[in-house]
Amino acid sequence: MNTAMPNSLVTSNGTLLTLDSYDHIVGCIQDGALDNDRLSDALEELRRLFAANYATLILRIPGVDNVALMLVAGEVEGSGKLTHFTYYHTDSPFSHMPADKVFSIEDVMTTAEWEANPYYAGYSKHNDVYHIMGADISTQEAGVLRFRITRGHNQPAFSPEDKALCNRLLPYLRRSLHVHNLLGRSESLGSLYAEAINRLSVATLILDETGCVLQLNDVARSMLNEADGIKLVGTRLEASYPSDNRELHKLIRDALEVQTNGDGAVTREALSIARPSGEVSLGVVIEAVPTLEWAEGKGRPTVIMYIRDSVGRSQVDNRVAKELFNFTPAETALALELANGLSLEEAAENLGIMRNTARAHLRAIFSKTGVRRQAELVRVMLNSVVSLGTCNVTPLVSRGAVIPRPELRSLRVS
Repeated sequence: MNTAMPNSLVTSNGTLLTLDSYDHIVGCIQDGALDNDRLSDALEELRRLFAANYATLILRIPGVDNVALMLVAGEVEGSGKLTHFTYYHTDSPFSHMPADKVFSIEDVMTTAEWEANPYYAGYSKHNDVYHIMGADISTQEAGVLRFRITRGHNQPAFSPEDKALCNRLLPYLRRSLHVHNLLGRSESLGSLYAEAINRLSVATLILDETGCVLQLNDVARSMLNEADGIKLVGTRLEASYPSDNRELHKLIRDALEVQTNGDGAVTREALSIARPSGEVSLGVVIEAVPTLEWAEGKGRPTVIMYIRDSVGRSQVDNRVAKELFNFTPAETALALELANGLSLEEAAENLGIMRNTARAHLRAIFSKTGVRRQAELVRVMLNSVVSLGTCNVTPLVSRGAVIPRPELRSLRVS
């Protein structure tokens, strides 16, 4: 479809739309692909362009009568935010319009028919929605998204020039929504993977081309706060001992070189970092972040680092342990203490229970898991998915001392 700037686009007040104004509107629509705030800004620009009282995207109609998820620009509570608004979908005379075609009320019914329509009397009139122009935009990922621009009773009806201009902008809006949904899906999957790593108690850090930390998860944040073997100085990592620090930065440089040149193998990808506390050393693995050949610039993710504390405590969700093994909360607590390396006596003391009670719980645990020795139980617990059910952890984010990055938000609502 040809979307080049034509010579005769007219605005709602009858003036010609300049090339600069057209480029500004198109740029706002394209920026709307990045996040909901920019998409809301694009709707506000469209509302002003068409001298409308509301510009609305109806994103999803859940299985609830008279409610839909919308993004609205205009003087209404919740404007600019994803919000559930009243929407009489089953009563609307515009619910089944042809996809990707701009329409107005005049294309559907006469003015007298519109004023007598129950949808107008029950909903539109109350919100001063008298003139309507819009289109049902088809997308591969999100189905049909309804785009509506409205004017009040005392405003003029939408003209053929308005419809022509809206039709000219529609392909940009469709592509913007398509990219928005793709980015939202990618972010959603990335968050799930990051949460899984967090729940497995693996510290994850992302570094740029200079070795500065861009992002880190909660496990890494806690580990760096303890500064037992590795710490954050400004935005750069440092090991506690000079020899380990040299090896750490050599490892980072090697990964950076591979990422930059793309023609060699990392000479060393793992490192053991000693801890002043005397605990077992931290295990570190570093690898380059794959990148497209044309992607250049500073401050981009270049190296990812994983750190594991072998003596760190595991996280277990009681609900998941019950569903997997039918453990009671008391049995789950004991199994977790044993999985964290304590003896039965130490676990009983930590939990404040008698040894005989702990032994009774252990017998029940053995019966439910089918194991006969404590070592087997530890292996079963550590190799199971119980930690992946933990809900009180957060995904990879940028906060605190690290450099902030833009956060993409999808159209989905939990």
